[in-house]
Amino acid sequence: MNVEALIKTEKKIPLRSRTIIHLMLIHNKVSENISHSLKPFGISTQQFNVLRILRGQQSKPANLSTLNERMISKMSNTTRLVDKLIKKGYVERIVCLSNRRKVEITITKDGLKALSEMDHVLEKAEIEILANFSDLELEQLNLLFNKF
Repeated sequence: MNVEALIKTEKKIPLRSRTIIHLMLIHNKVSENISHSLKPFGISTQQFNVLRILRGQQSKPANLSTLNERMISKMSNTTRLVDKLIKKGYVERIVCLSNRRKVEITITKDGLKALSEMDHVLEKAEIEILANFSDLELEQLNLLFNKF
């Protein structure tokens, strides 16, 4: 289905505008599918991103600055996300005794376990989202995305 049909207009949209609208529509669809997959876990996509970053630290703590740098969505309030994950028991915040401004964040065993369960659900969502693409097409798509 073309963009004009999706947004219910009969007017021909210029190529650049059509491309941007298409990207925005795809972004929304992917975000909705991922959010829906994470909903049973009570986790937002941004919280999921924080957990994945912390798991990638391989038991080494991260600070808020590290999390901010690696977040997919730079608009997130990382402190608030970490606070919510602490309440769920998925991460720990350790304040350095000698320098109270230094805060280290680590993922807990419960966080790793929950993240492992989320990985399985998200893998299924990714397969569904990308079902119409071959591996070759996905490689080509990623090459095109790299031009951004």
